[in-house]
Amino acid sequence: MSSRPSRFNGPRIVAELRALIILVLPIVAAQLSHTLLGFVDTAMAGRVSAEALAAVALGNSFWIPTLLFLTGVMMIVTSKVAACNGANRLAETGPLVRQGAWLGLFIGLLCMLFLNLTRPILVWMQIGESLIPVTLDYLLAISLGFPAVGIMLALRGLSDGLSRTKPAMLVGFIGLLINIPANYVLVYGKLGFPAMGAVGCGVATALVMWSMLACLLIYLKRSPLYRECDLFARFDWPVARTQGELFGLGFPIGIALFAETSMFCVIALLIGGMGAVVVASHQVAINFSSLAFMVPFSLGLAITVRVGHNLGRAGARAALFSAKVGTVVALGAAAVAAAGMYFFAGQIPRLYTQDAQVIELAASLFVLAALYQFSDAIQVACAGALRGFQDTRLPMLLTMIAYWLIGLPAGYLLGISDLFGPPRGPAGFWMGLIVGLSSAALFLGIRLSIVGKREKLRPPAPPSGAPFSATH
Repeated sequence: MSSRPSRFNGPRIVAELRALIILVLPIVAAQLSHTLLGFVDTAMAGRVSAEALAAVALGNSFWIPTLLFLTGVMMIVTSKVAACNGANRLAETGPLVRQGAWLGLFIGLLCMLFLNLTRPILVWMQIGESLIPVTLDYLLAISLGFPAVGIMLALRGLSDGLSRTKPAMLVGFIGLLINIPANYVLVYGKLGFPAMGAVGCGVATALVMWSMLACLLIYLKRSPLYRECDLFARFDWPVARTQGELFGLGFPIGIALFAETSMFCVIALLIGGMGAVVVASHQVAINFSSLAFMVPFSLGLAITVRVGHNLGRAGARAALFSAKVGTVVALGAAAVAAAGMYFFAGQIPRLYTQDAQVIELAASLFVLAALYQFSDAIQVACAGALRGFQDTRLPMLLTMIAYWLIGLPAGYLLGISDLFGPPRGPAGFWMGLIVGLSSAALFLGIRLSIVGKREKLRPPAPPSGAPFSATH
């Protein structure tokens, strides 16, 4: 029987939708639990003092983009495991993930080093001298967990790549359940511990990171569904060739994610001198938009798994079909998010503040945020599909161009300069976001079309048997 899939039809769409939804729902829950870690830190630090809240907010602007960079690098493990699963080559996944764990450890240590070398950046940002030591101590504490996160992401790549996304969700919520009491004890000084304020938030988060690694290790070790992978069959030292291959493919993904998130941080710095109302309104809109972004981001991860799996099982045509269905689902989710932001633009800011000026300005930004949901959904879906095809280098360059050479300059010209009329302030920067994300969607869509046509010319390797079962 030919592995070439049949024409686009209803049953295939339903089957692909079902597989995608089963994958994506636990991923959304897992990503939401990770996002809530930062929310808990912010909420508890805010009850200590304005200085503690500011230190956590500053620290978050460093460690969260760094975490996304690490996450991006390690996504290549998920893609490769999915391809092995589709081709029924499970014996290759154990050695692959062991090498991935070494890569995660190395990159985690480098991220840890970076977070402890941020003092010059804080000085350059003209942060108050009293705030810098607290921020650096918070970053030092939280950086201690990054080696654990790197290893954990490699292990998660095995589970997600085998279409088993519930373990990551469960581990994420276990981490959240640990984070809340740990923050309470360490931030406020309970059970005999000293009150550590903002630094306590960092210590608690690092503790959570190591706890999540331990939980995932125990789960993978005890679950019979992973025995065929032989993950724990032996100990492997890092192999330079494999490390180079994984890093070469994963690094562009990490840079692309870092470029997008750091663009938001740069915008926050550029509007920092426009007054407290402007800064607060921007922060409200960004915070809620980041929560909404968890859905398309999770869809991108699920699309990577489906594309990689079908590429290994049935070739490029089946993989492209998964990419198309995933993109349509992402656009549907974008429509829901956009409608919610548009029609409830005046109510959402009230979840954060009762200041009338902040509410009014934030509401105007949510209208703009509603517009970029669609282009954001397309670019995330296309990026996820390209990861499934293990095409990462050119997409990185395309996203860098879209964000940093098109979107950010457009935002600056519209927000601060008077080249196109009176400066529009934060609204101008959000218009620049629309331009940048739309450019990324266009570039990545074209690239996916080119890669798909190229991959169709390669005959798929016939699978040697039934793929790994994702049944719980």
